[in-house]
Amino acid sequence: MNIDDFQALINKMYSDKDRERGSAATFLWLCEEVGELAAALREGSHEDKCGEFADVLAWLVTLANINDVNLSKALHAKYGDGCPGCGRMICTCQTKP
Repeated sequence: MNIDDFQALINKMYSDKDRERGSAATFLWLCEEVGELAAALREGSHEDKCGEFADVLAWLVTLANINDVNLSKALHAKYGDGCPGCGRMICTCQTKP
């Protein structure tokens, strides 16, 4: 499944609820999932980590959907030509861009 497919799937499954909840509450859910990912990275099994990575991605996609952001287009615009800082495919920035 590619990013467009996943974004469409999440939109189909949850769009009405997600738009009703709004950006602020959805962002809080995303933050909670990032916290659960942090715990899984610290002490979880590989299966726990996989599940939490999937949850974080799903909530990020949800937030993008309710803000009408196409993640594939956004990713391509920012990273499609290489590092946003130095413009190269293999980053040569001395500091974080």
